[in-house]
Amino acid sequence: MTVPAPGPSAPGLRERKKQRTRDALIQVSLELFTTQGYERTTVDEIAEAVEVSQRTFFRYFSSKEEVAFAVQRMVEEEFVRALVRRPPEEGPFDAMRHAVLAAWDDVGDVIDRIVPVELYLKTFFMIESTPALLAAHLRRSSEMEETIARVVARREGLDVDADPRPRIAVAAFGGVMRVTGQMWGKGPDRTLEGIRALTERYLDHLGPALSLHWREPGAPRG
Repeated sequence: MTVPAPGPSAPGLRERKKQRTRDALIQVSLELFTTQGYERTTVDEIAEAVEVSQRTFFRYFSSKEEVAFAVQRMVEEEFVRALVRRPPEEGPFDAMRHAVLAAWDDVGDVIDRIVPVELYLKTFFMIESTPALLAAHLRRSSEMEETIARVVARREGLDVDADPRPRIAVAAFGGVMRVTGQMWGKGPDRTLEGIRALTERYLDHLGPALSLHWREPGAPRG
């Protein structure tokens, strides 16, 4: 009789308990942030709602800011993993485009394992309307663009510090993503499906916007 090779062991009881505590801290934090405001919510309130100590909170997160972006970080990591998996024959823009659309296809399940998708969407708008978090979001976006530029450079066999193209390409891509997020927040369809469709539409305009004339032939200048 052939004995099957052992698969990856399931997390132990202690690890599952730690994961449940971390997930609870994220969900309660986001619920409080989106209902009563980020600035008005204290770490003590979060810890009390989860029935843990303040010390336990800081064992999982260094600050309120870190927990506010915990799910966003998961979304970003999903995109980076999708980009790394793209076929090597794809050019940089095609690889990033396919990676972000693939990430949006899968990210609902990723988010739903931690918090309801609706709560994540509310968190997105809360970040956009909270000055301290918006500043952190812009800083984190810059850091993420650097990470992506290095992934793109590795895919293309380039030295990211000697060749400017990876950073330029990622900056253009990141600009489209920021515009997409802003327009999605102002639009009527505030769902994951809505932002995915808007992302695809706006990315389709990236190449023509950079390389083609915008006016119809023969049209007068304004």
